[in-house]
Amino acid sequence: MLREVTATRYLAPLHSGGSVPGVVEADDLGTYVVKFTGSAQGRKALVAEVVVGELARALGLRFPELVLVHFDPELGASEPHQEVRDLLNASRGVNLGMDFLPGARDFTPVTARDLVVDPLEAGRIVWLDALTANVDRTVHSSNLMIWPTFGTVPPRLWLIDHGAALVFHHRWDTSDPEKAYDLRHHALGHYGPDVRAADAELAPKVTRELLGEVLAEVPDAWLAGEPGFDGPQQVREAYVDYLAARVRASAAWLPTCFPSREELAAEEARRAARIQQGRPDWLKHVPDLHGRPSAQQDWSAHLG
Repeated sequence: MLREVTATRYLAPLHSGGSVPGVVEADDLGTYVVKFTGSAQGRKALVAEVVVGELARALGLRFPELVLVHFDPELGASEPHQEVRDLLNASRGVNLGMDFLPGARDFTPVTARDLVVDPLEAGRIVWLDALTANVDRTVHSSNLMIWPTFGTVPPRLWLIDHGAALVFHHRWDTSDPEKAYDLRHHALGHYGPDVRAADAELAPKVTRELLGEVLAEVPDAWLAGEPGFDGPQQVREAYVDYLAARVRASAAWLPTCFPSREELAAEEARRAARIQQGRPDWLKHVPDLHGRPSAQQDWSAHLG
């Protein structure tokens, strides 16, 4: 089961994500990035974080440790932003924390310029994302970190932020285990991900037993009240059934076509041109600030 800790100090909100997670210190002397139950994304985002993150760890991918964080909103009483205080006040009790990686940087074309990504490693990550319907690891928003970024230890890729995965659990009645998702613009697509080798290696490891162990990590409270199900355990079984069926159907959804760097650049140029053509003359010399979101700030910068 996930370790439980109690938050002792609220350090800062991270405004780079829609859920506005916060950095906290806990009674085990650890520092964690916490996603709160009161966020607009709701508890299903936390379920996805646990399921995909723990599955990634079980498959040997680098993912920060997750913990259950008991949080008292009084710790954030001095937070100056009302919307953040409202979020904290709505999140009393157990929330989800991810181990803070000091100095970690977002994976971007600039920060990854000298990073070596093996095709098999890229393939494993793409395979996991295809399995779990995670379409939110793109060239524009990688949800990958590079860490460490100092010392003599070589930097490595770390996976983060899977709240948008498991899209099927928003519409159980229409979910199809064979559905293929568009991963052509995956953040690692231009590294030549060897997804066939990853499928041969990883699919046999994703057994019903493993899936059951992963779902057991999700607190009952985050699964309770799901329409159409008789309690948390039945919801867990539905996740296991769906993901096990999806593993068996990998031939139907395995992504194998990824554009090259040059093709991505050409697509970006065409997109920018279309936007520019649709602008009034007085705006045509103003940069498009929304076409390529800037990288999230270095986590450590939020700690002042």
